[in-house]
Amino acid sequence: MKKLLLATTMLGLIVGAAPAEAKKKKPLPPPPAPVVRVAPTDPVELYYYQHADAPIWFRSDATRAAATRLSAILKRAPIDGFTAGPGLAAQVDAAIAAATPGNAAATKAAEFALSKAWVSYMQFLRTPPKGVVYGYPILQPQARPDQILLTTAASADLAAQLDKMADVNPTYRGLREAALASGMTAADTSLASNLERARFLPSTGRFVMVDIGNATLTMYEGGQPVDKMKVVVGTPALQTPMIASIIHYVTLNPYWNVPPNLIHKVVAPGALKGGDGYLKPRGYEVMSGWGPDATVLPASSVDWQKVIDNPESIRVRQKPGLANSMGRLKVPFPSGQDIYLHDTPSKDKFKETDRHLSNGCIRLEDARRFARWLMGREPAMSGSDPEQMVQLTQGVPVYLTYLTAEPGPDGKLVMRKDAYGWDGRPDLQLAASTAYTSVARPAP
Repeated sequence: MKKLLLATTMLGLIVGAAPAEAKKKKPLPPPPAPVVRVAPTDPVELYYYQHADAPIWFRSDATRAAATRLSAILKRAPIDGFTAGPGLAAQVDAAIAAATPGNAAATKAAEFALSKAWVSYMQFLRTPPKGVVYGYPILQPQARPDQILLTTAASADLAAQLDKMADVNPTYRGLREAALASGMTAADTSLASNLERARFLPSTGRFVMVDIGNATLTMYEGGQPVDKMKVVVGTPALQTPMIASIIHYVTLNPYWNVPPNLIHKVVAPGALKGGDGYLKPRGYEVMSGWGPDATVLPASSVDWQKVIDNPESIRVRQKPGLANSMGRLKVPFPSGQDIYLHDTPSKDKFKETDRHLSNGCIRLEDARRFARWLMGREPAMSGSDPEQMVQLTQGVPVYLTYLTAEPGPDGKLVMRKDAYGWDGRPDLQLAASTAYTSVARPAP
C-alpha cells in the first residue's frame, strides 16, 4: 500500500511539473512597438499636439453650446468684410452635427474644424491696416494661431470670450453695430476701410486716441473715454500718418526742429533773401548737426540755394518762447516720423470746423490739460532751460487713426467727410506713412 501511494505521488509531481516546465520554455511575445506621433505641420493641429489634445469646443456641455455662437459670428462676418464667414459657418455646423457623443474621431475632427475657422476669422480681424507705423513691435496685434487659441481656451465662459474677441474694441464694435442698425449686412468700401482702421486700437487700458478724420483727441482709462479735446492735424497735402507708439515723457519749453518741407518752402527762401535779418526775429537758429554738441552757425555760412534743393542737408530749430510753433510743451513718441503732439500759439485754428490745417504734427487745444492727465500733476517748468524732459511714471500708449464714420444719435451709421481720400485707398494710407521719415534726424 505504501508503495502504491508513493508511486501515485511521484506520478502527480511529474504530471504537475510538465506544464510549468513547458511554460518556462515558451518564448515571450515581443513588446508592442511604441507609438511615434509626428508633430503636425498645420499650426492649429500643432496647437492640439502640444497641448495633449485638450479640447476647447467639446470639453463640456457649456462649451459645446458655445460652439453654436461661433457659427452665428461667422454668419455675421460679411459685415466685418470677412466674406469667407458664411462658408466657414456651414462647415462649423456640419462638424458640430457629426461630433456625436462617443464618436471620438468625429469629435476630434470637429475640434480642428472649429478652431481653424475661428483662427481664420481672428487673423482677419487682427490684420493691421496698411500704413500704420509701429513705434514698438509689442503694440502690433498678435495673430499667431496658438496665441489665439490659448486666449480662447483660457476663459471659463467660452461664449462670452468669443463675443469679446470678435468685438475687437469698443470703437470697432460701435461702428459694426451702427452698420447693422442701418440695415447693412455686408461691408461696403467705406465701412470696410473704417473698420480696418479701427481694428488696431486697444480694447482696454489707459491710452490716447487721435482721430485724424475728425481732428479730435480722446483720453481713455479702463478702455472708456474720460476726456476729449479738439486738435489740428495735417492738411490733405501734408497728411498725418497712422501711428501706434508709447508716450514716455513730456518736453517743457521745447525747441522746434523745422521739418524739411517747411525749410524748403519757407525758411530757406526767407534766409536766402534776408539772412540773419530773417532768421533771428523769428527765433530760428541754424545748427551744425543733430547731436548734443551741435553749435549755432551764422546764416552767411550756409548756401541757402542748395538748402532749398536739399532741405534734409541742414538742421534749423526755433528757440523756445511764446512764438515757438511747439508752444510751451511737446509730447514726443518713437515712430521714426517727425510727428508730435504739441501746444501751439495759434489758437484760432481750433474754431474751424475742418481742422486739417497743420504741417503734419498734431496741435492740442489744451496742451496743459492733456499734460496734467499724462503726468498726474501740473506741468511746471524748473527754471528757463530749454527742452526740460519730464518722465512719466508709466508709459501711455498713443494711437493715431483715421475714421470717416461714426454711430449717429439714432444708433445708425453716419459718414463724415473723407478729407484725405483714404476710404478704399490703402495705397494712400501707406504713402502717408513715409512722408515724414527723415534720414538725417533721429526719431523723436
